[in-house]
Amino acid sequence: MRKLILLIVAGLAVGALFGHLMMSVPGYWLIRVGDTSVQTSFWFGLVLLLGAFIVVHFALRLLSGIIRPVGRFRTWNSRARNRRAMKRTVRGLVALTEGRWKKAEKTLIHAADDSSTPLVNYLSAALAAHYQGHHEKAQEHLNQAQLTTDGADSAIGLMQAQLMIDRQQPEEALAILNRLDKKLPNHPQVLKLLKQVHLSVNDWDGVRQLIPRLAAQKLITQQEREQLEFKAYRELIIFEAKNPTNIERVRGLWADMPDYLRGNTELIVLYTEALLQANEEPIAERLLNHSLDNHWDARLVKRYGLLNVDAGRQLAKAEKWLQERPNDPELLLTCGRLSLRTGKWEKALEYFEASQRQRPSGEVCAELARLYASLGEHNKSQLYYRHSVDMLAKSLPSLPQPSDADDSKQSESQKAVKKSA
Repeated sequence: MRKLILLIVAGLAVGALFGHLMMSVPGYWLIRVGDTSVQTSFWFGLVLLLGAFIVVHFALRLLSGIIRPVGRFRTWNSRARNRRAMKRTVRGLVALTEGRWKKAEKTLIHAADDSSTPLVNYLSAALAAHYQGHHEKAQEHLNQAQLTTDGADSAIGLMQAQLMIDRQQPEEALAILNRLDKKLPNHPQVLKLLKQVHLSVNDWDGVRQLIPRLAAQKLITQQEREQLEFKAYRELIIFEAKNPTNIERVRGLWADMPDYLRGNTELIVLYTEALLQANEEPIAERLLNHSLDNHWDARLVKRYGLLNVDAGRQLAKAEKWLQERPNDPELLLTCGRLSLRTGKWEKALEYFEASQRQRPSGEVCAELARLYASLGEHNKSQLYYRHSVDMLAKSLPSLPQPSDADDSKQSESQKAVKKSA
């Protein structure tokens, strides 16, 4: 009740104020358009303007109320289409996972236009087409993915590279991956695919250069790194050593090799053989000396005895090792061979026989047979030749021999005679 009384009082006060203003502030509005003019008092014109404003305001609100349902319908329809597209996309991805390539491709493409993630639809459809062997259609889907989504070059490039790898087209895949590698250095998936491509074409130099980057991104374990490095350097040395003129490249590989690989016996042997083919025996001798001082291996000892450098110096070095390893059969064989090269026949016999006592070997028997034959002791020579052949025969696989066949034929003929009797 109080509020109503206050409103009435306030209304009367405002009315009295406006009445006073209308009386004390005279004025008029004059509107002229061409030859037509309209004149009215200032306050009446002000009331007309206020009325016009109210009419326009409510008209606009009415029009907005009419238009809004149409916009709401469009929004609802778009959301509904998007929901249906997402359901189709999920069905397409499920079909792709289950190996139903044709259904997956059709479903994913049908849903792409209304999907909020058309890139996923087209990339997955490209994969489904690829699995069907439709390589041109797969490329069309990738091109469409490029048009529908900005900034997807990397994802599309990775998909293209993977498809090229699956199609046994490593050169095309490598071109794409090299371009991506420049744009996205040290991208994990790019590095993984580069590794796969280099290995597939036996590009061991590419693998060698890629290994530190793979390790830095923790894409390979330490064990995998060591295995890859060993294989890469081994294959590169074997390849370059085929041509003796490439010895500088082999030496460069050895210099670039990680320290732990320089102690690997197989790589030392390969590098030694490359040096010998290039007539660099002194370097090979220093390499074997250093390697045997730090890492003893029977293969290296044997190879040391076959070097053609300074037999006297080599024998002195070998006999120094022999003081530490007096019963090493390979070292005794090496000392015997070096003694032969220095003309010390008796010493050579002693070393060969000592090696034979430590571990009987067909190779040592052959050396003894040859040496005794040269010394004129043919009985001993023939004895060791027979030992050599016997030891070699023991290492051969068990196979039928003519004598066995003759025995079997003889037994069969005897059985036939008995039957006829």
